Amino acid sequence: MPYDVHDNSFTGTAYLPATEDAGDLTSFSGGDGSYTIRAGQLTARADFLTGGQLRLQADPSGSLSDPAGTEIVRKQPAADRHTSSFDAGDYYGIRAPGAVLRVYKKPLRFGLYKADNRTRIWQEDKPLRWSTGGMRQSLDRGADEQFFGGGEQNGSFSHRGQTMYVSNSFDWNEGGYNNSQPFYLSSAGYGVFRNTFAPGVYTFDSPVTTGQQERRLDAYYFLGDPKQVIGKYTKLVGKPFMPPVYGLEPGDSDCYLHNANRGERHTLDALKVADGYTQHQMPLGWMLVNDGYGCGYEDLQQTAQGLNDHNAQLGLWTQDGIDKLAEQVKAGQRVAKLDVAWVGNGYQFALDACDAAKKGIEDNSDARGFVWLPVSWAGAQRCGVLWSGDQQLSWDYIRWQIPTYAGATMSGIAYNTGDVGSIYRHDPEMYARDLQWKAFLPAIMTMDGWATDLTTKKPADQQPWLDGEPYTSINRKYLQLKERLLPYMYTLSADAAKSGVGAVRPLWLEYPDDPGTLGASAKYEFLSGPDFLVAPVYQDSDTRDGIYLPKGTWTDYWTGRTYHGPTTVNGYHAPLDTLPLFVREGAIVPMWPKGTTSWQTRDRHELDWDLYPPAHGTSHYTLYEDDGVTRDFAKGAAAAQRVSLHRDAHRTTVSVGASEGAYRGKVTARTYRFTVHGGSAPARVLLDRRQLPRSAWSFDPATRVTTITTASLPLDRGFGLRLVDKR
Repeated sequence: MPYDVHDNSFTGTAYLPATEDAGDLTSFSGGDGSYTIRAGQLTARADFLTGGQLRLQADPSGSLSDPAGTEIVRKQPAADRHTSSFDAGDYYGIRAPGAVLRVYKKPLRFGLYKADNRTRIWQEDKPLRWSTGGMRQSLDRGADEQFFGGGEQNGSFSHRGQTMYVSNSFDWNEGGYNNSQPFYLSSAGYGVFRNTFAPGVYTFDSPVTTGQQERRLDAYYFLGDPKQVIGKYTKLVGKPFMPPVYGLEPGDSDCYLHNANRGERHTLDALKVADGYTQHQMPLGWMLVNDGYGCGYEDLQQTAQGLNDHNAQLGLWTQDGIDKLAEQVKAGQRVAKLDVAWVGNGYQFALDACDAAKKGIEDNSDARGFVWLPVSWAGAQRCGVLWSGDQQLSWDYIRWQIPTYAGATMSGIAYNTGDVGSIYRHDPEMYARDLQWKAFLPAIMTMDGWATDLTTKKPADQQPWLDGEPYTSINRKYLQLKERLLPYMYTLSADAAKSGVGAVRPLWLEYPDDPGTLGASAKYEFLSGPDFLVAPVYQDSDTRDGIYLPKGTWTDYWTGRTYHGPTTVNGYHAPLDTLPLFVREGAIVPMWPKGTTSWQTRDRHELDWDLYPPAHGTSHYTLYEDDGVTRDFAKGAAAAQRVSLHRDAHRTTVSVGASEGAYRGKVTARTYRFTVHGGSAPARVLLDRRQLPRSAWSFDPATRVTTITTASLPLDRGFGLRLVDKR
């Protein structure tokens, strides 16, 4: 296909690859869940799989191949044999539980419909087209159809009208896509995963065109609501891994040996930094002590023990190779970071390295593998925390990360984050603003040894106390809040390991019928679990405008003021120590006691519950607990405790069930501290119908919070708490 190219200084002829479209259907056959379709030289196959999945393959070579093999999809789902076919004239129909696949005859096109065979899920508007460089699928776009997914897409979570690239871009900034995945989710009730390691381009215009750089189609389709689709996708490529509890605590990374930026040091110098976390009462879950190219390490076992004495775990960059993990893990390593030296090629290279690093930790200890990597592919959610790479600090850096991590959840990525304050530049105010909202991500890390202060232009380390007051106190406030909320976040991790849905969510995922959740305001906020709405400050300002609150009642976490959604809040006063943070009506939030700085030193004999009673009906919550570090949970060593919350005209009732299940280190009894928001001071507070003394509870009229403390109660029995109004 020659055509002329004209320029002021050049005229020539370019040759584009010739394209070819699928022609008319020439044969259709099959049954028991598998059907073969041919159109001239094109061979296609439709396989219906258990769990409501469809695999559609097509190849103009005449034979179907599977280059990805078992690398991404480790185990092929079983066939669903409950299918039948029929001839509707213009098309053959294949009826499966919950759906009908139409195979149009002239020319060959595909369309997937609901069981009524009238409601379109997706429909090709043109036949498959291929060239030597790839194959394109073209679909009709619904009038209001929205698109999400693509893995980590820096700066966006909603893609209607956009072109989404799925490959390794080597671009860490807004618009980059190093942790992309060949998967998208549609509001029309489906998602699709391309089973390939080839790069792809997805354009969500009208029509929608999608394709990979390979001369074949291999697509798995999943039906259901958004959470169901994410669950089915991650069941296929791997559910999010269950992290150790210290993995949800802050991490710190630097080079403590041959440091190109800081000179010669010793690995044991890392313990001096760990001392700083302890002295400033700031949580620290793990330290990467050899981050940096050519850094190396020494005295590994002593360093691991010294960190353990600070309730932290040893992490290592895989500088010397994944094959060194066995001896390193036996010396105490529990965290592995795969930098670009190992996974920079992306695709299968990155996925294999992630799987191998997790396995290396687990094969040589009883710990759970905890791996970080900046470049990955579909399936990486089963083995690693993804982080968005190396960036320069700016207000824009803070801004674009917000939709990035929320959007990654739409592809089943449960752990996605960025360096607190970035890697290369430092500013006390921007660092504090960045840290406070990242405290509501499951995983966070401070990267040291690389930054330059924006004002002084001198090297600046980035531990959260180094800027002095007021920054030290602000950073401590949010790190300790993150620590207190670990029972909530850990339960979300357990949920993600089952459902595929991570903690950090765009508002649309919880409120898909609210168009406001797709607006410009909602783009720069997110939900941390279903209960916390976080609206970060991403400008040099003490005021936050455009905070969108969906339907329902939302309580300001700091003041107790309530808002009734849907509404947009402008002029929210947010001085440097205040993160705009709202809690959903009906929320039941488990917390560790005030002052907790480590999962190891927490008071295991106390658990706090922060409660936001619903105006109508009853809300429920189930707390998940296990030993936090071993893999015994996979054998059922875990416990669940169910709590319900109800408010009517005269009382608020809290029902706490027994903790059911066992795990190593589980206590037999604990005290409870309840903070109940809203309403007026109760006349009486009863525990199992026995009135508590006035010394056991208090009421704060400024925040309208009732605080109740119980005696130690056995975990094998439930109990009820009632707050009775004065009237």
